[in-house]
Amino acid sequence: MSRPALGLDFGTTNSVAALGRNAGQSELVTFAGEQATGEVFRSALCFWHDEGVRGGLAHEAGPWAIAEYLEYPQDSRFIQSFKSVAASASFEHASVFEKRFRFEELGRLFLERLVAHAGGNLDDRPERVIVGRPVEYAGARPDASLARERYDRMFEGFGTEIHYVHEPLGAAFSYASRLTEPATILVADFGGGTSDFSVVRIGAPGTTRRCVPLGSAGIGIAGDRFDYRIVDRLILPMLGKGGNYRSFDKLLEIPRGYFADFADWSRLALMRNRRTMEELRRLQKAAVDPDAIGRMIALIDNELGYPFYDAVGQLKKTLSTDHHAPFRFTGGGLAIEAEVSRAEFESWIAEDVTRIEATVDRALANASTLPADIDRVFLTGGSSLIPAIHWLFERRFGAERIATGGELTSIAHGLALLGQEENLAEWASD
Repeated sequence: MSRPALGLDFGTTNSVAALGRNAGQSELVTFAGEQATGEVFRSALCFWHDEGVRGGLAHEAGPWAIAEYLEYPQDSRFIQSFKSVAASASFEHASVFEKRFRFEELGRLFLERLVAHAGGNLDDRPERVIVGRPVEYAGARPDASLARERYDRMFEGFGTEIHYVHEPLGAAFSYASRLTEPATILVADFGGGTSDFSVVRIGAPGTTRRCVPLGSAGIGIAGDRFDYRIVDRLILPMLGKGGNYRSFDKLLEIPRGYFADFADWSRLALMRNRRTMEELRRLQKAAVDPDAIGRMIALIDNELGYPFYDAVGQLKKTLSTDHHAPFRFTGGGLAIEAEVSRAEFESWIAEDVTRIEATVDRALANASTLPADIDRVFLTGGSSLIPAIHWLFERRFGAERIATGGELTSIAHGLALLGQEENLAEWASD
């Protein structure tokens, strides 16, 4: 290969890139600059008005987008997790100030800044680009063909050859580089929007086609859903959910529609419009507990969505190592404090874990493979560190068969290795 292949794990929460060299080598791309966070690039965009740029609207991506947003939250618009709407027919465009952006337009702006911050590593664009895609896209009724069309437009011109490969298969290639003998493995990839599972037969080193996929399954439940369980059970009751308001001589429940956008903090930012804020202020006057609605208004009006969800993420992360953790959030005159146990959190996500386990069973069935036939289970993705998730696999397969490592980088590493294969069509997905 005259130029290296690029493996790109375009994730719901984070994105990672790796360059595949000859002789089975893969090197992660490290991002450069003051805001850089090593090899991980946040899947986020920030927009703000700037008369000095063409079109009057400037933008940034990754950790630089976060820095811009946090410095001027009320004068900017922040979008993250936009991958989660790739397969949604109901999503047509995102409104950013006076402009509208389709999915692929957001994607191209994101890629432009990712390349710019790659320290020159991606200036000489690889001919072959291998993009990870979930086994099943996020959303209530995901349309895989629509997602493919949007991905094609997003990556048009990004490389001479664009190939799409299931994300857990990329992780399988990464894990295979550790193995010295044949094995049948189950890869469990827990992202921000989806959890994907693939059964792969790994041949001995030097085998012509070393990784052979046997079957896969996926579900739109992952880290973002776990975050929302915390928000829904712990925080939303403090903001008025389940409360009542007075309408003439009746006592009515506060409409649950006001809390739906708390499932995604980037959607929460869109609630800061004149109509919604006026409705909330009228609701506050009629509410039995006006202080609760006041807290919701403060959260929205002060553009506190990002730090709020960051605090939720920190709580989830701490509960992965500790049995109890404090939740503390302050800002805009708002102060929320609570103590949470791991047992409580696990009860909140129990239904989700049950559905994830059923999806694992489906992957095994699709591969015509029994649990006893699995030699190794490779767990990857940030949510694989949650004890309830880890225990699911220990219980099913035994602790001695569980392997971890490179939770945020293994997919990109494996995709870059896969990009060196002569016939990519054998692994590519529609």
